[in-house]
Amino acid sequence: QVQLAESGGGLVQAGGSLRLSCTTSGRTFSGVAMGWFRPAPGKEREFVASMRWSGGSTYYSDSVKDRFTISRDIRKPAIYLQMNSLKPEDTAVYYCAAQGVGAQGYNSWGHGTQVTVSS
Repeated sequence: QVQLAESGGGLVQAGGSLRLSCTTSGRTFSGVAMGWFRPAPGKEREFVASMRWSGGSTYYSDSVKDRFTISRDIRKPAIYLQMNSLKPEDTAVYYCAAQGVGAQGYNSWGHGTQVTVSS
């Protein structure tokens, strides 16, 4: 497991933008993937976006596709979530997660960063 730390949350008006960052504790990341999640009604956490570390393939939920962009900095290592055209329903605590090699799903989680979108 790795330690993850999110930052970049805040209060923004609908239609605005925010950029979330997630840094890891190690000098390198050798896991399978990193991603972003948020709580949703009836679910503990809802998938938002992810990136496979080898190759950089990206995946998005339908609700954020074309508005959010996940990216990474391999040298740090870190991932980012650029959120544009924010909507009030995007209001949530956003969690960064990492999937280690051999892990069944994401097995490292950050403490979250609050995003609030006002109408």
